[in-house]
Amino acid sequence: MARSPLFGRRIHIAGSIVEDVAVAAGDDVRLARDLVAGLVKELVKRGANFVVPVDAEPKRKSDGSPICFDWLIWQTIRDNLARRPADAPGPLAVAVQHHKSEDQIPAEFIDLWDDLRSSSLVQIENAAYWNMNSKRMEAQARFGDILVPLGGTEGVLFLANLYHDAGKPIVPLNLPLCPESTGARRLYSFGLTSHQTRRLFQIADGGDAHHWLNRIRFPTRQSTAERVGDLVDLLESLERPPAFAVRLLNPDLPEYADVQDFFDIVVQPVIESELGYRLVVIDGRQAYDHARIDEEIFAKLHRSSVVLADITGARPNCFLELGYALGRGLPTMVMAREGGSLPFDITTLSGLHWSTKGSAEDRRSAFREHWKAIRNRPPLVPAEPLIS
Repeated sequence: MARSPLFGRRIHIAGSIVEDVAVAAGDDVRLARDLVAGLVKELVKRGANFVVPVDAEPKRKSDGSPICFDWLIWQTIRDNLARRPADAPGPLAVAVQHHKSEDQIPAEFIDLWDDLRSSSLVQIENAAYWNMNSKRMEAQARFGDILVPLGGTEGVLFLANLYHDAGKPIVPLNLPLCPESTGARRLYSFGLTSHQTRRLFQIADGGDAHHWLNRIRFPTRQSTAERVGDLVDLLESLERPPAFAVRLLNPDLPEYADVQDFFDIVVQPVIESELGYRLVVIDGRQAYDHARIDEEIFAKLHRSSVVLADITGARPNCFLELGYALGRGLPTMVMAREGGSLPFDITTLSGLHWSTKGSAEDRRSAFREHWKAIRNRPPLVPAEPLIS
């Protein structure tokens, strides 16, 4: 099987089931759990990774079914480890917990959790000492690449806003697990207005997001296998995470040819073909989502997954965009042509001084090495709460 576009991407399946059986009937709950288990199984097979909370498992008083899906996801991950591609990047799952999580794990899942937490497959992240859902959701959204909400109420809407602000896709499921006016069903209804669908997610190569949202409407006649198939097809069709390029774009300037060559020969092949991002360059030749080019630039920059800032030529607009990226705390790789004159030393930001000489592979290797060194660099000014 060819490598899936979901290879290495972190999927966050989130939501809950309301207590009222008139809204979430027992049969609908069972179908939803079958769908989640089938989806996780297929995602593991495709080399995807996950973001999953570690917490208690409250149950409905009416029928004893679990309200959340987290331990179902953990169980399905472990049961399908043999299906995971051997070369899939890790960690397989980022586990977000708080200081009371270990004491709240259900007894039937303690052995499962002990097996996973002691392995290299799981990266544990703690939401400091906050015992409030919003702080844990902020941690989850920081690590997730794609949000798949189902059911839920205000928490799902809060989580969706976090993902949207970071420019990450949201694929809501319209399952009868919550009232239509809240949670994932509200998000789904929002997206049914065709001009709003692209605000939830975008499809690669200019595909029709509205068509895909209608495709996962999931009529009752559809089997679980068909639902899983359609949902996986949608997830694999999503636009790749954007890598925003800050760079010299004026062909009349003397440094332009070297910068263009660097992006053509080094940056684009590594970023797109190897790392799975979509390189975003705004030079006036693309279709715009906004009326003005400055608005287009900063809207795209604001919601980028990573920023590649080349300051060769020392253009004021490049420094402005670089400052915005650093101030927003976006993962930012700073670059400049070797030997160029710059107003400050980019080595303070561990910048890459790239060469115009050498083979294409040697130049790409230098780019890869620098990327690995700085990709997890913390922001210049980390957010620090007043109390914790």
